[in-house]
Amino acid sequence: MRAVNRREAAHHAVRTAATRAQVMSGLERLLVSGLPFCEISIQRILQEAGVSRATFYAHFTGKSDVLVRLCDELRRSLLALARRWDPGADGDGVGRFTRFFREVIAMHRAHARVLGAVREAASYDPAVKDFYTSDLEGFDEVVLRTLLSEQAAGTTAADLDVVTASRIIVWGGNQAIAHHLIVDDGTGDEDLARELARTWWYGVYRRPRDPRTPVI
Repeated sequence: MRAVNRREAAHHAVRTAATRAQVMSGLERLLVSGLPFCEISIQRILQEAGVSRATFYAHFTGKSDVLVRLCDELRRSLLALARRWDPGADGDGVGRFTRFFREVIAMHRAHARVLGAVREAASYDPAVKDFYTSDLEGFDEVVLRTLLSEQAAGTTAADLDVVTASRIIVWGGNQAIAHHLIVDDGTGDEDLARELARTWWYGVYRRPRDPRTPVI
């Protein structure tokens, strides 16, 4: 009997995950089509996803809950990317940072509509605002730990205010990327990645440029 219950529980978990993915995909399609999040009703999501209202509310508390869950997977991917960052000391910091930001910008561009919806909803929906804030605070924490480690190792200036620097990096960088996606068609992504890299490496990390190294 216990084996049967385990199989039933596993089957239920699979169905639940599939239903949630179906609804989240429905919302994402509506956002990609150009509809602002504020104009998307739950009924419209139900139609797009092909689920009943009862099924929807069995898995979500409302459309903001769908948006947060949709964005959460992207948040985890970006955090994993940030945690792999290692400034190193081999003199190729700008190159590594450029490659890092190139990947970050690509992920943001691929999910621009969803991220834009989160920023939109965060201005009026407390639940989404909490998610958006905790999301950036998570990145802030990762960067802060990196800066503290660099400072302890003597590879970043001792007088660097690491708390302020991490906020500038994360909160300022997020706004810069968000604005860039609105005004640029993708042709300037490499330039943005390179300038963000230079800002971090020569600004926050205070690495002097080797005069023998050509300016890139």
